[in-house]
Amino acid sequence: MINALGYLGIASPAYAEWRGFGEEVLGLERIDDGPDGAIRFRMDDAECRLWVHPGEGNDIAYVGWSLSSHDDAEALVTRIAAAGIAVERASEEDAAARNVTGYYWFMDIAGFRHELSWGQWFRPQTFRPGRPMSGFSTGDQGMGHIVLLVPNLYAADRFYREVMGFHASDKILIDGRLELLFYHVNGRHHSLALGTLEGKVGAHHMMLEVGALDDVGKAQDLCEARGIPVTSTLGRHTNDRMISFYLQTPSDLRIEYGYGALEVDDLWVPKTYNQSSIWGHKKRHLDLPPAMVIDRDPSKG
Repeated sequence: MINALGYLGIASPAYAEWRGFGEEVLGLERIDDGPDGAIRFRMDDAECRLWVHPGEGNDIAYVGWSLSSHDDAEALVTRIAAAGIAVERASEEDAAARNVTGYYWFMDIAGFRHELSWGQWFRPQTFRPGRPMSGFSTGDQGMGHIVLLVPNLYAADRFYREVMGFHASDKILIDGRLELLFYHVNGRHHSLALGTLEGKVGAHHMMLEVGALDDVGKAQDLCEARGIPVTSTLGRHTNDRMISFYLQTPSDLRIEYGYGALEVDDLWVPKTYNQSSIWGHKKRHLDLPPAMVIDRDPSKG
């Protein structure tokens, strides 16, 4: 039922720093600020893909999933409600603020807010990147992927597969220990991945895929020139074959900036890997926070 990762909202006390960072380093198109001062970005012809709201702490504010229709959203809401989770429909005003026709929202078992949206607004042939580049790989695959840290990996796995309808792509085991689970909803190898970090709730990174390998190299050069921490060097992953590097944002959420990931189809068979990268991805800046970690009690929503 879910078609793609449609949009993402984060909150941060460093939200204002995203103005130049999002445009000049990532190449996103910055548009008018939101009513609350949120810094807003486009990455294709969708009206908006990323919101960075003012906040007292660094947090994932919401994860927006795209569905084909209101009927599909209602069908998924029925399954979520049957699992004992309260779901609410957004007002027309709130939906317009997300640049969608409508959405339902709920807090999942780990405390993340998810929005099930339909009718995302688009303006064809209007995207203008913030710096010279080829653009982003989006379309039917959505804006990229998000990696969430959950306190109970197995409970989260059951919820996302059996209730939300995500499809397993593969998993990574290191030293016999389950590290990461990957899921797809379209041709992108994964729109979602789950992992654990000392029982914390938060997000490890989001991924932006660009249209050319040169865009990746130029972004890495910009990070070095501006003193932006590159937390993992250029490398290639074992599972999706993405060539990428990782950088630290002003809000602790890391970004995987990459090119060339493989695609999956209905015949895809999940695999298990014992390492995350074929080459590269050497860790740097180990003194930085390893993720956007949130001390939150999921039971309080």
